[in-house]
Amino acid sequence: MADKSTLDYVIAIGSISTPILILILTAIGWKLKASTERRLELENKLRDDRIKVYNQILEPFIIILMSDAAWQVDKKYKNVDKIAFATSKMLSLEYRESSFRLALMAPDPLVESYNNLMQHFFNSADSKEPSSINGYTVMVKLLGNFLIEIRKSMGNESTKLNHWDMCEFWLTDARKLKEGTLVIKD
Repeated sequence: MADKSTLDYVIAIGSISTPILILILTAIGWKLKASTERRLELENKLRDDRIKVYNQILEPFIIILMSDAAWQVDKKYKNVDKIAFATSKMLSLEYRESSFRLALMAPDPLVESYNNLMQHFFNSADSKEPSSINGYTVMVKLLGNFLIEIRKSMGNESTKLNHWDMCEFWLTDARKLKEGTLVIKD
């Protein structure tokens, strides 16, 4: 009879613990689902904010690297120096605010690539030497790396593209620059 009462206790404990265990597992599943949904919602909102910040940060570089002919197409820029215009944008309060937002919301590798690009830009501006093909090549590489990090932060973490690939669609002479056959005319 001792065996029957032990079996009765096991059955009773099983009958009581099964609904409790199901309740606990359901609560854990619900919590994980809610947490995942919240994280995805925040990521989507953050993605929209990132796109806006990335566009603001990239605008002066796009202006600097566009052809003079393309710059002059818009009549309001007909007699405006594009380098001076882009530089003034980079020195504006709005640009600095965008830079701070980038530093706060972007992944570490992206912030590091932006820092490298800006340090090159600052050092080039301080340099008394005329622009060289080497300085231009370094800037394009740094900008390409920055674009890759933006691409990764937008969900393309396993991208196989390199900094040159990121420049070919907007830089006319990207392949010549890559091969070292580009000549800058003064």
